[in-house]
Amino acid sequence: MNTSAYEMVIGLEVHVELKTKSKIFCSCSTAFGAAPNTQCCPVCTGMPGTLPVLNEQVVRYAVLAGMATNCTIASFSKQDRKNYFYPDLPKAYQISQYDLPLCEHGYLDIEDEKGTKRIGITRIHIEEDAGKLVHTDYGSGADCNRCGVPLIEIVSEPDMRDDEEVIQYLESLRMIAQYIGASDCKLQEGSMRADVNLSVREQGAEAFGTRTETKNLSSFSAISHMIQNETTRQIDLLESGRPVVQETRHWNEDAQSSYAMRSKENAQDYRYFPDPDLPPVEISDEWIEKTRESLPEMQPERQARYIRDYGLPAYDASILTGTKRLADIFEETVKEGANPKKASNWLMVEAMHLCKEKKIDASDIDFSGKNLATLIHMVDEGTLSNGSAKKIFEEIFDHDVDPEQYAEEHGMKVEKDEGALDEAVNSVIDANPAVVQQYRDGKTKVLGFLVGQVMKQMKGKANPADVNKKLAEKLNA
Repeated sequence: MNTSAYEMVIGLEVHVELKTKSKIFCSCSTAFGAAPNTQCCPVCTGMPGTLPVLNEQVVRYAVLAGMATNCTIASFSKQDRKNYFYPDLPKAYQISQYDLPLCEHGYLDIEDEKGTKRIGITRIHIEEDAGKLVHTDYGSGADCNRCGVPLIEIVSEPDMRDDEEVIQYLESLRMIAQYIGASDCKLQEGSMRADVNLSVREQGAEAFGTRTETKNLSSFSAISHMIQNETTRQIDLLESGRPVVQETRHWNEDAQSSYAMRSKENAQDYRYFPDPDLPPVEISDEWIEKTRESLPEMQPERQARYIRDYGLPAYDASILTGTKRLADIFEETVKEGANPKKASNWLMVEAMHLCKEKKIDASDIDFSGKNLATLIHMVDEGTLSNGSAKKIFEEIFDHDVDPEQYAEEHGMKVEKDEGALDEAVNSVIDANPAVVQQYRDGKTKVLGFLVGQVMKQMKGKANPADVNKKLAEKLNA
């Protein structure tokens, strides 16, 4: 199989769950993790005689997303019924937008080692989510809590050519959604999902091949694996003279394989028509401009500011601003008076290490910059050793403790008693004459051993720098 003779053509339909307190057409809560069917009502389950009312915050988030992706914002759009039957969709239709979406004709520039590439965005529209099926050993059931949860769907042009470009594009969309406050984009909770439309064609060909759509992929690794697998599958079919069938497929990440779900639907299969219970969405130029003024500082601008105003290396600024929550904690820490580079080091090294160890996303970090700033001040003042500071930082990371109070309660503050330090240093020197002689003979590396012995006697309550200085003075006397 000669894969180099073929080219991938990839477009995405990305669904982003919006971070509103209530659903798109009713007042039911959108909180994640509630018991099944405890957050639904006659409106979001489509009971006869109910009337939906559009949540204005949903429109605002969609417009902000459109502005951040260079879209044209429509002053007139409408909502349509997309008709299909599925067990977790009690209405038997989904309210979406068809021919008149809220945002159109945008783009997003992505960066990689090959340079800058522009990915076209066809449209961004608002819609409601469906429920989900729950399968147990005792049978299957439908959980309608997610029915009516607001979404935006971001549809790209088929401009991506490999899985690396796809992941870069998705990461950029994720950052935009986080920075405008529209979504936390927690893939593990389903608040960002992607449908991947993929076809292959011979290198140099202009016509597209037959595409398949793989739905509801909710991790970057699964998306990357699926793209590689589906590309190989389609090339195998073409090389053996068999056609690629246009269909919807399901990806099984555990088995690293996909299977056909159904033939690919077309627009006419959904029988779209304007929802008779909802008026058109009409927004004024004044409302659009007011919304534009609320557009926050985005990641590229914040990254440039960190380099310019705080003197951070480009790498640090890139990592910190790569997750809005991390950038917000950094800003709060610096505002409390901490050195920017030291704040950056604690977040990039210690915080990211704990995220990896505890298997949580950086967007879920929940401690305050004020407590981190206090910790940094205590180390700078010499009232905490680096070892104690790292232990306390883990408590800050887990429980957002006050480091001053925690160090006091657990006896972790550095001992400032000069007499006690002198006594410990003299005791260690007297107890290790051979090591002392090695130091005086020029083997200065043994000083580290002596420092460790003093710290042990002081039960970690001495400043290592003070111990180093005191030992050197006495050994060199």
